[in-house]
Amino acid sequence: MSAPAGRKPDEATLAFAWNLPNILTITRMVLVPVFAVVLLSHPDQEGWRIGATLVFAVAILTDFADGRIARKYNMVTNFGKIWDSIADKALTGMAFIGLSIIGELPWWLTIIVLVREWGITLMRFQVLKYGVMAAKQGGKLKTFLQSIALILFLLWLPGLGAWYVVISWIVMGVAFLLTVVTGLDYVVDAIKLRRASLQVGHPVDYAEILRARKAHE
Repeated sequence: MSAPAGRKPDEATLAFAWNLPNILTITRMVLVPVFAVVLLSHPDQEGWRIGATLVFAVAILTDFADGRIARKYNMVTNFGKIWDSIADKALTGMAFIGLSIIGELPWWLTIIVLVREWGITLMRFQVLKYGVMAAKQGGKLKTFLQSIALILFLLWLPGLGAWYVVISWIVMGVAFLLTVVTGLDYVVDAIKLRRASLQVGHPVDYAEILRARKAHE
């Protein structure tokens, strides 16, 4: 899919790359209800749990792939900017909700995660009038740890032993803490973005402001 270094991809490759990120995003959205049905139909049966884990793993891999492909080929679209994040939140949100429905995650944890995830997403839309609030590395690490923790919980099967339960809860605990911390960090950034925009009288890119400040330090 990628062209050799120093050589531009041909038109057919570019056309496919332009469509592929959005196709992956749509695929992830379609897999959300499929994942829900597979997980909730027979959560106590080993085959169904493995199937649910595989569906989730495939879907979450599209999340890590579509953004990289779009950036590599400079094919970032408005559709991708909006729906990539929504599809991501829908998938992980369904996993948290599903695990709580079957009694394997406490509802308080799921509710806090969902409030953080959708609250920050709505906030980022609200502050667009003040400027761009780009995704940060902490948020990407949060998504990665959430994915690993959810896969570990989805694969909870008889016979895995206490060590597996302990590791699963440790990873989930770290993912939960990072979810809360990065959420607070985004709130602070939104406040700073609004303040900077009001000072100059027009929308700003807060990431650019931070880079400029570091350059002058």
